[in-house]
Amino acid sequence: MECDKKYITIQQLEQHNKAGDLWVSINGKVYNVSDWSKYHPGGETPLLNLAGKDVTDAFTAYHPTTAWQYLNKFFTGYRLKDYEVSEVSKDYRNIIHEFTKAGMFENKGHTAVFTLTSVAAMFGFVFYGVLCCNSLWVHLCSAMVLGMAWIQSAYIGHDSGHYIVMSGHGWNKFVQLITGNCLTGISIAWWKWTHNAHHIACNSLDYDPDLQHIPVFAVSSRLFNSVTSSFYGRKLEFDYMARILISYQHWTFYPIMCVARVNLYIQTLLLLFSKRQVQDRTLNIMGIIVFWTWFPLLVSWLPNWSHRVMFVLTSFVVISIQHVQFCLNHFSANVYVGPPNGNDWFEKQTNGTLDISCSPWMDWFFDGCYGS
Repeated sequence: MECDKKYITIQQLEQHNKAGDLWVSINGKVYNVSDWSKYHPGGETPLLNLAGKDVTDAFTAYHPTTAWQYLNKFFTGYRLKDYEVSEVSKDYRNIIHEFTKAGMFENKGHTAVFTLTSVAAMFGFVFYGVLCCNSLWVHLCSAMVLGMAWIQSAYIGHDSGHYIVMSGHGWNKFVQLITGNCLTGISIAWWKWTHNAHHIACNSLDYDPDLQHIPVFAVSSRLFNSVTSSFYGRKLEFDYMARILISYQHWTFYPIMCVARVNLYIQTLLLLFSKRQVQDRTLNIMGIIVFWTWFPLLVSWLPNWSHRVMFVLTSFVVISIQHVQFCLNHFSANVYVGPPNGNDWFEKQTNGTLDISCSPWMDWFFDGCYGS
């Protein structure tokens, strides 16, 4: 009965917005996810970023329909007294409903098999070129193919990280560890930690870690005011060094992209060996050990140091195409300060992402050319 229902206001909900006291609203019902945040598959950061807010659109976007059945155990018994849905959110939810009915979010097994097979074939070519040939040109071609294999592996890791590749949770995790940790040397745990925060607050200067590259790059003049990063928990100082480096970023951008891989390796190790809570830490470390076993051994098989240096640099230059793509998707889009709110979450997602129209073969190469 309506008279038996308990209500709180949006202002009261907003007070529950910190670690140990995380409340969110979904479709007007209020849930306490304080304890669940430690076990949340997407990590604690997305919940912290949206705590004290309505998260209906974000929850719908990043959870399978099966997740709805688990909400009741977190229900506080309260509903939002002044709950309203914007016209944009209504349209977004209608679109999601229609797409779901049309089966557009169903796993496409044949696509995953094709991509995995192509990655295996590329790695096979790379190992054959290095182990069985002595020609410098063959080695350089192998390095280029290795870079392309890393690109495709990263996309499979990305999609499986969103649990949309395989039919089961366990198989998706297996694919994540193989294509991420073992083949590319980038921890899927590190990727989830940063990428989920990026998706929840896409292009927020202080909440999205994918835009926080001070002192090397700045995507907005607002960063000149030394914004405090909610993700890293520190101030992004726009100091003397940042002034110098950013004044030349139009020259240094592409050279840095060619060696950006090194930064991802470092970030992976910093997270896995930090005191921060990391899901599946042991599995992630084991996967990284696999990568740092086969990759140095492969490079060491090359006949001399000139071949080895050119092989590594060539593979890094090819994979830099992917780094540039990710930057294009977001660096040139709109930015804002602060977390998104419940009723403008979808608008800020679309404003912060630039989709690039590609020919069919580039759609495959760039994993659909969407904003990642």
